[in-house]
Amino acid sequence: MAVQQNKVSKSRRNNRRAHDALVAANPNECDNCGELKRPHHVCPSCGHYATREVIAANDEIDLDDDAA
Repeated sequence: MAVQQNKVSKSRRNNRRAHDALVAANPNECDNCGELKRPHHVCPSCGHYATREVIAANDEIDLDDDAA
């Protein structure tokens, strides 16, 4: 079992944890629809990535009633 040799002060312990803070998200605006999206990801609202459509929107897909 590990046992500390000397007491680690609160200041030294907190200095070690100084880089562990979470960073807030950095959303970008979609070039196509203007909604906020994650950088370097496909826009969840319109399906575009870098001015080209990658994922077709749900209303554009024609499904047969029997297939569902």
